[in-house]
Order: sequence, then structure tokens, then C-alpha cells
Amino acid sequence: MPTIGVLALQGDVREHARMLQEAGATAVAVRRPAELDAVDGLVIPGGESTTMWKLAETFDLLDPLRMRIKEGLPAYGSCAGMIMLADRIEDGVAGQQTIGGIDMVVRRNAFGRQVDSFESDLTFAGQRVHAVFIRAPWVESVGADVDVLGRAEPGDRIVAVRQGPLLATSFHPELTGDVSVHRYFVDMVREL
Repeated sequence: MPTIGVLALQGDVREHARMLQEAGATAVAVRRPAELDAVDGLVIPGGESTTMWKLAETFDLLDPLRMRIKEGLPAYGSCAGMIMLADRIEDGVAGQQTIGGIDMVVRRNAFGRQVDSFESDLTFAGQRVHAVFIRAPWVESVGADVDVLGRAEPGDRIVAVRQGPLLATSFHPELTGDVSVHRYFVDMVREL
């Protein structure tokens, strides 16, 4: 049973932990570099990407996160977590930094403001899932090594990607009760 950390600086930490356990992993909170060193994989939850970046710096986690990702730690980012795993972002605040790792350009709040949040059924990695979008980003473009795993309307926008051991969705599967996305990630961690 893999041990998967949930970055516990801000966001849907408990919800992701519950889904990881249902998907067959041991879930632990990660707030310090030593806790990051003890996990087989990491979930970066939704929340607010600028707050997450600033808290990661405050807790001296930004560089250790970058190093573990560069070393091949499997990671899954949902919503703000997708932004954190992007190599490049659009509409970020001045000086906003990411962890990086996925060769993609992500547009923050692309689907609109909080009042524009919506739910939709879509195909993720060949299976139908119900997706919740809250101030969600979308992927503007991907590099040659990035697999597109899901698209959503309006506009057939890219909302799920994978590059090697890194997975990202612009939606929140932890809010639906469907463990498909988390099971996909737990299987990734087991395989790597």
C-alpha cells in the first residue's frame, strides 16, 4: 500500500486524503520537508495558487518540492495544484512561482470567477467522470511529451494531462465521491 502525501498548506486536504484511502493508499499530511521525504507520491490540492506558493515559501517547502518532483516523485495536482505543476502560467500575479514539472501553459481562473463554477461529465483517461469546476484553470498548450487525458466544454478545453509521473486536472474529483481519478493516480504511484 503506497503512502501518498497531501500537501497540507491550504485547500481540500481532508477530501483528498479520504479519496486516496478509498483508492487503496495510506494518506498523510505534508507540511514539512521531512514529511515530504517520507512519501511515495504527493497530491497538491485545489485552493488558491498564489496563497499556496507563498505558504510553500514560508514553510521552506518550495525548493524541496521542486527537487522531489525533478527526482521523479509522482504527483497529482487538482485545480490550483494543476497551476502549481505547470512550467508556465498565464494571468498569474506578478512574480508568481510554481513547482513546475509539466511542460504546459495553464491559464488561471480561465473558466471564470466563483459564480461561474459548474459541473460536467467528461471522459478522463478513457472513463466517464463527473467533474466539478470551481474558478478552474484550463491548459492553453502542452509540450510534445504531455498526454491529454481529458477535455471539457465550453470550447473543448484541455482539463486533464499527464507527463510521466505527473498528473493534473483542472477539476476537483475529491468533491464528487467518484474515486476514478484518485485510483488512476494510486495505480501510477504503484507502477513507478
